[in-house]
Amino acid sequence: MGLINVGLGSQVDAKILHMPQAKLRPRISVIMVSYKTGPALSEAVRSVLEDRDIYELILVDNGTTEAGRQSINQLIATDDRVKLIQGQGNIGFSKGCNYGVSFASGEYFLFLNPDAVLVPGSARRLAECGKNLAAPWIVGGLLRDVEGREQRGSRRRELNPISAFVSFTGMHKLPGLKSIHMENEPIPKTPYPVDIVSGAFMMTSRDSFEITGGFDEAFFLHVEDIDICRRTRELGGTVVFHPKASVMHYGSTSDVRRQQVEWEKLKGFIYYFKKNAQSVGGKILAYAAIPFMTLAIVGRAWYLVIRKAVRGS
Repeated sequence: MGLINVGLGSQVDAKILHMPQAKLRPRISVIMVSYKTGPALSEAVRSVLEDRDIYELILVDNGTTEAGRQSINQLIATDDRVKLIQGQGNIGFSKGCNYGVSFASGEYFLFLNPDAVLVPGSARRLAECGKNLAAPWIVGGLLRDVEGREQRGSRRRELNPISAFVSFTGMHKLPGLKSIHMENEPIPKTPYPVDIVSGAFMMTSRDSFEITGGFDEAFFLHVEDIDICRRTRELGGTVVFHPKASVMHYGSTSDVRRQQVEWEKLKGFIYYFKKNAQSVGGKILAYAAIPFMTLAIVGRAWYLVIRKAVRGS
């Protein structure tokens, strides 16, 4: 295990000893960004280290409790495939992923949430799918909840102010309209192109990452996956959903107030709409979307918090 404890502005000679496995191809680097994740982090890390298709794990620790840090140190102490990156503070998900990539030596980057338990063979399936695609490409897998159901976000249609309005207001239930979310649709048997896959379980190649420029660091948390999928497609690339590659995703395990997380999500959506509004009409729609997005996202967060409090009383 390699421990790298530096700030973002520091220079470091990260000489990490690896023990490559025989005939281990392709070389897959898992990039995992954690912030006060809790017990799920240990389970996620363990699932990665038990998968011999993984060449290395880059664990970017944006902030962990002392107990959590000790638990992770014990778990990875004997595995030379791990680089533990600490000392940079909470720099957010997008910047954390880009920072993690700077330490990666693999040919393929698998971005995996710290509360996502990797199903054996899934990383290899993503890589095998991607190697047949022209760069830039992204391949995402199936997110299942603890009961085995497909989670929202695994695969989505294009996001714009109109599709967001249709999806978040429930208008997609009307004839002829569709939600951006596809979790209630039949799961395909083979990989197929989609507009968006989830950053909780997303793979790309080193070449593809360099072509797209990586994640837009103006996104602190949420929506950065929607953005990089869009840029990949705009550059003539492909985004693919692979139903045979999956993780069990807990979701919402970070020890952070739900309202704070949803606020970051709202800021991400607003920035995304403004960023991609090219025409005058597009800019008007982008600003018109702000009120209903605020109600839909932040309002829902408060509703869930209140409901939980009432049920707990």
